[in-house]
Amino acid sequence: MNQALVNPELVNRVERLQADYVDCIDDERYADWPGFFLEECLYTIISRDNARRGLPFGFLWCENRRMLRDRIASMKNANIYEPHTYRHVLGRTSVRPAEAGGWRARTSYMLARVMHDGGMDLFSTGAYEDWIVEDEGTLRFREKRVVTDSGRIDALIVIPF
Repeated sequence: MNQALVNPELVNRVERLQADYVDCIDDERYADWPGFFLEECLYTIISRDNARRGLPFGFLWCENRRMLRDRIASMKNANIYEPHTYRHVLGRTSVRPAEAGGWRARTSYMLARVMHDGGMDLFSTGAYEDWIVEDEGTLRFREKRVVTDSGRIDALIVIPF
């Protein structure tokens, strides 16, 4: 597939990737989550304020798939946290060619957190700003930057989003 071409088929594939990504998290298939990324990748969660000011650091920084796997292992084996799950709602995805190959995509999200006792709240809103490439016929994230609208997170981020 031509890396620069953006057509309806590609947009559908990117939206399917986004839907599969959030379904993986919402369905608690956390062991599958690193598979959405290239081996050499970047996953960050950063506030919109920091992103606009060009400040690279935020709430979370993982710079390869091994770090993503470690994140899941620590979540299952080391972290102590109140059990909860997420439910994502996604907006439409805009896609454009990336200068270094692949595509840049931006997708708004809303994220509800559902606690083990049934309590629920709006946990985060923002946008996924992604660099997506084709890897042996499969679209994967080379970079996924979660830009949160708020600079405050009221709890430890254990589960990726």
